[in-house]
Amino acid sequence: MLANVKSTPLVSAERSLSPNAVALMLMLCVSWGFNQIAVKLALPDIPPLLQGTIRSIGALPVLLLIARFRGVKLLTHDGTLYAGLFAGVLFGFEFVLIYRGLLLTSASRAVVFLYTAPFFVALGSYRWLGERLRASQWSGLALSFAGVALAIGIPQANVDADVLVGDLLIVGGGALWAATTLLVKATRLLQAPPEKALIYQVAVSIPILALAAFVSGETMTRFPGPLAVSLMVYQAAWVVGLTFLLWFGLVKTYSASKLSAFTFITPLFGVVASYFILHDTLTPVFGAAALLVIAGLYLVNRPNPEVPVPIDPLLTVTKT
Repeated sequence: MLANVKSTPLVSAERSLSPNAVALMLMLCVSWGFNQIAVKLALPDIPPLLQGTIRSIGALPVLLLIARFRGVKLLTHDGTLYAGLFAGVLFGFEFVLIYRGLLLTSASRAVVFLYTAPFFVALGSYRWLGERLRASQWSGLALSFAGVALAIGIPQANVDADVLVGDLLIVGGGALWAATTLLVKATRLLQAPPEKALIYQVAVSIPILALAAFVSGETMTRFPGPLAVSLMVYQAAWVVGLTFLLWFGLVKTYSASKLSAFTFITPLFGVVASYFILHDTLTPVFGAAALLVIAGLYLVNRPNPEVPVPIDPLLTVTKT
């Protein structure tokens, strides 16, 4: 996943992470890993697709304020309109799959299957963008495929047909996340400010998610309680808005490739948090599958020590 980090000083590519930066990265990974749990906890009050709609509506003004604060010009004619609209369509349908999938599968399974996205990116970059993969990245792809095959293919007492459908919907969401990443890499969106690229996605997703909620017959019979409201603020303002800003600030100061090594921690936190908060059942089979996927994620994202590879800060964190 690539980034528009041309303005990053060269020294940042060699700068080691400070203890404060490590602590901040751990906090961000915990935040992203908790997101699927937040969706599940809010489900009793707010149906899933309405959650996605509310989240995008709430996140948009936060992102607009961030763009204004950073002096980003959103209305310039930079040739990104059509690619941005298409990215927004992918983003919207991605979350249709993710939020519907969370109705059927557990948060722990969802966070693992969602983070198959980097593997789809690696395969797509190899197939359509002509990028070469290192031996360790091919090993990571193999491990991730084995993990997904183990989790879905091996019969488990707590997994029925509905759960498997939910798993597949989440994997589909991860594939659309990857498609968005590949679109950015192959179009002028790569040179656009990250705020603008994300605003395209969030804005276009609103009518898509709202229409999907309407078609699905989702309604709210009462005003959400304080817990559900706070969880929606968490998803919209914190996850989509502020953690993105914090991550972008880190990328400006430190090497994006070094920061990306933390990516594999996010599903690990998600699985652990799902166990303690939602009391998800973690069978030995799923535990082994999750470890395979996480190990594969690490190998795919591990930076090449010989060639610094920038990572897209926008697309690696905002799809949680």
